[in-house]
Amino acid sequence: MRVIICGAGQVGYGIAEALSAEGNDVTVIDNNPVFVQRVRDTLDARGLHGHGSHPDVLAQAGARDADMLIAVTQVDEVNMTACQIAHAIFEVPTRIARIRSQSYLDPEWSNLFSREHLPIDVIISPEREVAELILHRMAYPGANEIITFEDEAVVVIEVDITEDCAVIDTPLRHLTDLFPNLNATVMGVRRDGEMRVLHSHEQMIAGDQAIVAAARDQVSRVLGLFGQDEAPPRRVVIAGAGHVGRHVARRIEETDASISVRIIENNRDTAQQAAEALSHSIVVFGDALASDIMREVDVRDAHMFLGLTNDDKTNILSAVIASEMGCRANIALVNQSRHPGIAERLGVDAFINPRAVTVSKILRHVRRGRIRGVFTLADGAAEILEAEALETSTLVGRPLREFKLPSGIRIGALVRGNKAISPTGDTIVRAGDRVIVFALAASLRQVEQMFRVSIDFF
Repeated sequence: MRVIICGAGQVGYGIAEALSAEGNDVTVIDNNPVFVQRVRDTLDARGLHGHGSHPDVLAQAGARDADMLIAVTQVDEVNMTACQIAHAIFEVPTRIARIRSQSYLDPEWSNLFSREHLPIDVIISPEREVAELILHRMAYPGANEIITFEDEAVVVIEVDITEDCAVIDTPLRHLTDLFPNLNATVMGVRRDGEMRVLHSHEQMIAGDQAIVAAARDQVSRVLGLFGQDEAPPRRVVIAGAGHVGRHVARRIEETDASISVRIIENNRDTAQQAAEALSHSIVVFGDALASDIMREVDVRDAHMFLGLTNDDKTNILSAVIASEMGCRANIALVNQSRHPGIAERLGVDAFINPRAVTVSKILRHVRRGRIRGVFTLADGAAEILEAEALETSTLVGRPLREFKLPSGIRIGALVRGNKAISPTGDTIVRAGDRVIVFALAASLRQVEQMFRVSIDFF
């Protein structure tokens, strides 16, 4: 696939890194020569210096033969213009744009992005994606990772396995006998920093982080089974009232106005704008690294602290301070790939990487076959995928026990209609089922082959 990426910042570079590593023909455009040189030096991709919304630059990048344009510069208007030109002049089939301003995303103006006006096929809003992920984590605070797909019939969680876990050292095939009504499947683990598929004869051990697919109404029960059932937070403190922090606060207000939200912001104008935009949240002007400010917002009595500023170090350190002052749980927004390890060692409970969230969202539109959703784990070491089984899929029409899956792949759930099904050896996949798959990076092409559209389908 030939892909043009406009913008070589953290998001653009991350997308280029993922796509070029999979053998796609990638060209990255940026008006910063330093960013362009980094692409040339470190990736198997072409770097082009220029403005991604200029027709001559897009032509030089090969837009006439491109299959997809992904515009992820820092400026919404540049991204929208690049998509418009890619459509009108070069007829690029698929156009994806990152849009940060919430004004453009207001449902009242949804017709703006129609083919007749601004022909953008997919709109990515990192702020919205991060906000929804945080809301899921607030709903299930005992989970390290929470992955949902569009219909949310199945939720995939990553959860710590401790010494007192009820199912430790138990072969997975015995879990069905022990808990016959539990609609959940352990697909794999993160063990000693390595992602591993777990098969039915294997077991979880203390120190693992288990990757579990569960029906949505079973998630709380699964967390309880693993000893990680925690009450959702009722008092939340947020550091940062920028795009992400403000949107998270607004979504909390919309979801449950009874949740107390207090925001710390060190820019007076930004604090004022947030105070005017939010209905119930309290905004405090000050530094989240200052103990007196933390006391002012009563962080010691907070159930959850969210470090959502534009600075990783501030997010990490403020989360640590909040924890030391008595806050029950904390989450830090981290953009640099080297920072999660540091955050974990310092005692940050969970971290969210907007770049990883955005890359995962975009990958679903690049995958071959009928892949409906993708979420990357451990910097691409593994992926959770939702794929639609067609009549021509090799999985369809026979019991799963007769289909020898590669060792790097495990099926965690089926979604049939609106019903989640935990698969067994006797389960028969039907055409139209959505299949939740856990796959190690080396097995991703095999997953695509399993769900590829055969020529016989047409």
